[in-house]
Amino acid sequence: MAYLGNAPAEKYISFERQVFTIVNSQTAYTLSHSVTNENDIRLVVNNIVQEPGSGKAYTASGTTLTLSAALVNGTDEMYCVFLGRAVGTVNAPAGSVGTAQLAADAVTNAKVDSSVITGQTAETSIATDDTILIHDTSASALRKMTRANFVSGVGGTNTPAFEAYLSTNQSFSDASYTKINFNTEIYDTDSDYDNSSNYRFTPTTAGKYLIYSTIVMYTSSSTILDAQLAIYKNGSLHKETDLEIDNDTEKRVNISTSTVIDFNGSSDYVEIYGYLNSSSGSPTFRGSGTEQCNFGAFKIIT
Repeated sequence: MAYLGNAPAEKYISFERQVFTIVNSQTAYTLSHSVTNENDIRLVVNNIVQEPGSGKAYTASGTTLTLSAALVNGTDEMYCVFLGRAVGTVNAPAGSVGTAQLAADAVTNAKVDSSVITGQTAETSIATDDTILIHDTSASALRKMTRANFVSGVGGTNTPAFEAYLSTNQSFSDASYTKINFNTEIYDTDSDYDNSSNYRFTPTTAGKYLIYSTIVMYTSSSTILDAQLAIYKNGSLHKETDLEIDNDTEKRVNISTSTVIDFNGSSDYVEIYGYLNSSSGSPTFRGSGTEQCNFGAFKIIT
């Protein structure tokens, strides 16, 4: 009758055969393969199939074959066929082998056609929804991710980050460190900079940050003796940059500085202070025109 699916092979397996050398008066022989019992082999003596079992022609266990009666060398011939041991096969029908027939981790590099990958055209641009194959070590399995998801999990971002400037002039006392009120934000990614009261940066993500600042200070006369720009962490001096002026000839100074600070992501904060010592005139932080005081920071990817 007709059937569905692949046609079965007419001959799929053949069984191994062992020929014995007869030893006179001997009833015990050694099998070339271990068996569970005599039913695992077909024993043929002088071209006659023998009946297996206790009290019959033979028994077998492991690699020992025991005959019920001894044979005569030169007169008798004996061989057995291992009914449970296939030694030859024919090709399985096309499409008949599925994943259930493959053992886990059975496919080696030698069986994989490398041209599947090396023969392909190199990708020059990747779409957001293109997938990338990665190995998940926690599950010992291959996973696929979209490009968008893969990129989001690589490296890091330089945030929180901000930059602010002083939009109006700020007067301060001579020869005294004064905090600069950077009151106008250019950007503030995580709203971590206070530009209205404390004028400090308190990052909400722990890590190392690059802190930078440039300030412009001046007096009404050319009487500046020295000037400093200081970075304060948690209310204490962290780094100071000093500029000394010879012969009281300057009325305006520009100082820049930067440093890397480790923040705990909760209570640590940073502020900028300026200092100007002059023999006369009122010192001022410049907050108008093209030269202004600025203060910024961003997280470093480590």
